[in-house]
Amino acid sequence: MAKWTPKHEAPEPLEGPVVATITGGTILWFVLFLVQLPFYGWFDDHGHLWWVWTCLAGAGLGLIGIWYVRGRDAALKRAAAAAAAPQAGSGDTPGTTA
Repeated sequence: MAKWTPKHEAPEPLEGPVVATITGGTILWFVLFLVQLPFYGWFDDHGHLWWVWTCLAGAGLGLIGIWYVRGRDAALKRAAAAAAAPQAGSGDTPGTTA
């Protein structure tokens, strides 16, 4: 049986509003945590207390995610700006002699 190999290159990854998506998800996790707080006793009585703490953990990890994707977004913008700028020291500057 022959191993399957793709006949075409993989497409470029899609870039969307990553920072907004992660921020929205983080807000959603925190809101879910706040909504469940008044029912803390019910969750505790029925053995579902982990639902409350899962929402808080999601919000906390979301904060780390926001920090990460903002840094990634800034690095991508810096790389794009550096690629668009002319190379320094390439001899293209008028008025200089070698």
